[in-house]
Amino acid sequence: MSKQQIYVGTDVGSSWTKVAIIDAEKNLLGFSLKKSGTDFSATADDCLQLSLDMARASTGSIVKSISTGYGRKNVAYADETRTEIGCHAQGCYLYFPASISIIDIGGQDNKIVKLDEKGRRTSFKMNRKCAAGTGAFLEEMSARLDIPLLEMDTLARDSENMVKLGSFCTVFSATEVLENIRQGKKVSDIVKGVFYSVVKRVLEMDALTEKVVMTGGVVAHNPFLVTMTEEIIGRKIMVPEHPQLTGAIGAALYALGSKEQ
Repeated sequence: MSKQQIYVGTDVGSSWTKVAIIDAEKNLLGFSLKKSGTDFSATADDCLQLSLDMARASTGSIVKSISTGYGRKNVAYADETRTEIGCHAQGCYLYFPASISIIDIGGQDNKIVKLDEKGRRTSFKMNRKCAAGTGAFLEEMSARLDIPLLEMDTLARDSENMVKLGSFCTVFSATEVLENIRQGKKVSDIVKGVFYSVVKRVLEMDALTEKVVMTGGVVAHNPFLVTMTEEIIGRKIMVPEHPQLTGAIGAALYALGSKEQ
């Protein structure tokens, strides 16, 4: 009996590192997520080992490994690198094989990627110059409000009278948040306003096609953002089972695809 053959994808983001392991049938066998920290290479190594443990596999079973993301060149065990745009497209199309618009909200950037019915990328837009609409923006707002980041989703859901922020700029929004606190506005209403500004900032980037998919760590930890986006665009949004792993899964699919060619 031949040994198990596996394919590894590693997505090193500025905030989180993700590893996904698939087999030749594209089944997800193992995965892990960990704060990227200050040593991207060491974090990637740790995530690989955790993923191998989950998959009950060893490094000797790895046929090919591909890395992507902000720190993709820091992955010592990767055979090749791929762009995060391509990897997110691959990862989403695996679960939603149709013409789709992908909204990915990450720690430092957000992007909208459009695919046709065959999974070919037709366009993409990325926001890199401003923290507004990203996880960093939510982190800044949670600090200003002096509440744990993980509590923001629940607070936004509890809001009954959302406070709209007039600015998309992180610096100016922080000033607005402080002013609303001074005026005695409810924290839950302010948080919902913060969420609303994230959604509006992303939707301003590009028009969406009929079928929409949302991914990324911000979406994984704040699913109410999906609900708010659905309310604004007026239709249901698809979310993969592991929205934070899309890039890593896509990288693993590239590893499998290059082996098949």
